[in-house]
Amino acid sequence: MEVAQFTQQVVSGIAIGCVYALVALGFVLIYKATEVVNFAQGELLMLGAFLGYTLIVMVGFDFWLGGLLAVALTAAIGFALERTVVRPIVGQPVFAIVMVTIGIGFVARSVVTMIPGWGVDTHVIRTPFANRTLTLAGVVLSQDHVAIIVLTVALCLSLFGFFRYTRLGVAMQATSQNQLAAYYVGIPVKTVFSLIWAISAAVAAFAGLLLAPIAFVHANMGFIGIKAFPAAVLGGFGSIPGAVVGGVIIGAVEALAGFYLPEGFKDVAAYIVLLLVLLLRPQGLFGGVARKKV
Repeated sequence: MEVAQFTQQVVSGIAIGCVYALVALGFVLIYKATEVVNFAQGELLMLGAFLGYTLIVMVGFDFWLGGLLAVALTAAIGFALERTVVRPIVGQPVFAIVMVTIGIGFVARSVVTMIPGWGVDTHVIRTPFANRTLTLAGVVLSQDHVAIIVLTVALCLSLFGFFRYTRLGVAMQATSQNQLAAYYVGIPVKTVFSLIWAISAAVAAFAGLLLAPIAFVHANMGFIGIKAFPAAVLGGFGSIPGAVVGGVIIGAVEALAGFYLPEGFKDVAAYIVLLLVLLLRPQGLFGGVARKKV
């Protein structure tokens, strides 16, 4: 019984950790390419979830079709944000860009509460896996949690293939490594920046749709970015594999702390782990050490 409970908590934690990982992945993708930290990443997750709710529940689209359209619309929002809001302030002090992305988050939450049908209420998206369980070796698991893990793995593999084997993906890698050199060899750097914002927004929307069935859709769900940012730091800010591993670790630690430790430890356990890891390895689990000769 104890082994089954432990396994259930680990799977549940990994499922939530996958959502953290996807949001952290958005942080890292934008930072690697543009050296901008997008603190509105959580709000893009929220917008994706609300768009999914609108298309699937209010309009009546199939879950998969509505979810795909919601991801595409959120990607378009990310593309537009980079073009209209972020690009004009590129070159300004980092603090200014950070404040702008935080402001985008506040505006997004405010706008959501004013839209009829969205507002401040809590909404539910039913998935094909809702209220179903899966039994493996005597352990009863929620199909929602298993689906989150499987779909996250599938998305990460798709992104790996995109960045590794497509012309656009290679161009994005080149831009993230050296913007000036990428420009000199003919890569449209500004367009690549916009596309990376679009991909990061799409990943956040995907995470929002995965989270919606188990945490519901509401205006404050974007605060999950507060947990995802430490996940990116834990894995090594700038490392894509690190973002995924960091998210999974934080999700599992939270779930186990909430089950086995007294009340209140769940909210701080992940940060304790983060501090311990950074004390031993300041660059994070997968981060590299940059040395500069002067």
